[in-house]
Amino acid sequence: MIDRGHALPLAAQARQLGISRGSIYYLPGPVSAGDLAIMRRIDELHLLYPFAGSRMLRDLLRQEASRWAGCMWQR
Repeated sequence: MIDRGHALPLAAQARQLGISRGSIYYLPGPVSAGDLAIMRRIDELHLLYPFAGSRMLRDLLRQEASRWAGCMWQR
């Protein structure tokens, strides 16, 4: 997609692709195992309660808070 060795400048390549110039330089960081576990549990709860919104899912997770580290809830 982006060719750093091309004669066309990076800004012009980004413009041609319709993406922001800053996204060229962004490198995502790794996701921790704890975050993956919480995301997996949110998916499970959403399958059990498809009508649940974000607040209800938050409350369901808080009921299970003893399973998770307390620092996870301070994000």
